[in-house]
Amino acid sequence: MPGYDYDLFVIGAGSGGVRASRMAAAAGARVAICEDSRVGGTCVIRGCIPKKLLVYAAHYRDDFEDAGAYGWESRLPLFDWRRLIANKDKEIDRLNGVYINLLRSAGVELIEGRGRLLDAHRVQVGERSFTAETILIATGSWPFVPPIPGAEHAITSNEALHLDDLPRRIIIVGGGYIAVEFAGIFANLGTEVTIIIRREELLTGFDDDIRIALAQTMRAQGINIRVCENIVRIDADAAGVTARTDTGHDLSADKILYATGRLPLTQDMGLEEVGVRLGRGGAIAVDAFSRTSVPNIYAVGDCTDRMNLTPVALHEAMCFVRTVFQGVPTEPDYENVPTAVFSDPPIGTVGLTGPVARERFGKVDIYKSRFRPLKHTLTGRDEFTLMKLVVDSATDRVLGCHMLGADAPEIIQGFGVALKCGATKAQFDATIGIHPTAAEEFVTMRTKEPDPEAQRLDPVSS
Repeated sequence: MPGYDYDLFVIGAGSGGVRASRMAAAAGARVAICEDSRVGGTCVIRGCIPKKLLVYAAHYRDDFEDAGAYGWESRLPLFDWRRLIANKDKEIDRLNGVYINLLRSAGVELIEGRGRLLDAHRVQVGERSFTAETILIATGSWPFVPPIPGAEHAITSNEALHLDDLPRRIIIVGGGYIAVEFAGIFANLGTEVTIIIRREELLTGFDDDIRIALAQTMRAQGINIRVCENIVRIDADAAGVTARTDTGHDLSADKILYATGRLPLTQDMGLEEVGVRLGRGGAIAVDAFSRTSVPNIYAVGDCTDRMNLTPVALHEAMCFVRTVFQGVPTEPDYENVPTAVFSDPPIGTVGLTGPVARERFGKVDIYKSRFRPLKHTLTGRDEFTLMKLVVDSATDRVLGCHMLGADAPEIIQGFGVALKCGATKAQFDATIGIHPTAAEEFVTMRTKEPDPEAQRLDPVSS
């Protein structure tokens, strides 16, 4: 388009920004993208990928211990944290290079530096300014640490991936997926782990049976979970850190890691000055097509605080490109998005929990299966798998699948397809299972759980 340097200027080279810029360029647009850190964003550089590599490392401890039950001479070898971090960093460096090459091969100009809006069509990066017909904000989010005395002595998930040494003791503050994932990583690597949460249970918003069962398993693994407690100050000395809680306890550790949520990374970007409306926590307010309050400025990913998952940011980016550069207005679809928590054991879930399903559909049927994995019939490890199905009583449609146990994320991905297609419980029942696997339980559950509402209303049954 004449009069502008670019058809599209993207601020933020994370998953959403890179995908949008590449696909827009493939559609014929002149595209530039700026980034003030490393190309790849949270997921590639300081999130999903490096964290999952540490999860793999942590699981070897159990594998070595279990090997003896299967005839292998079993001994626990020495673990080298620094070697793990160095190898992880090499892989992240490689992926950073891959993402840069993807942009170059697509014809996208990469500009290093922090982008700031000067007006609706101008972006300043360092001492230079650029004009564009359309601007896309994809700056992601950043870990939040509450402003308590001594907060500067805490670390976040960013720093946890780059520690010089493995802590002997660590306090993790928060009960979300980042907190439980790092708890599993550190505990399996031999660290003494304490989790502090302000609620009564972990993983608010997940299925109640699943999250309660995870907490039971984590406690059995030796992780100390302190509930209904908050840290009010942190002190540090040569020996480590000490956290004072609102219950009057002092807890000491080598490190204290805050995993208390993330905030959209939208500060000091000139957004409000040019008319872009911000919502709670600085999230960019967008319409169904990711358009902001300024018609030619769009936003995708965690900076909009809709559904903060990497595949969702990629999906939003593709919908943006279809809408703006391919002439096919497309709204992102947030129904039945599969999610995973790489805890120990992991969680996989897609669709609605029982309470949410009841609010939306009325009466639902619940099917549940809890069993000991075949692997541990020989190891003797006290570990179990829990699965649940939530079914609409009126239509027989499966509304939710939830799993705690080995391979849960891999298994749930396939059932995400089934729910997207509107599969019914009868179709689940008609599907032949693969034996012996855990996944077959999802197609063999036949007994409904007692209806809690019916039990509450019927004094005889209760």
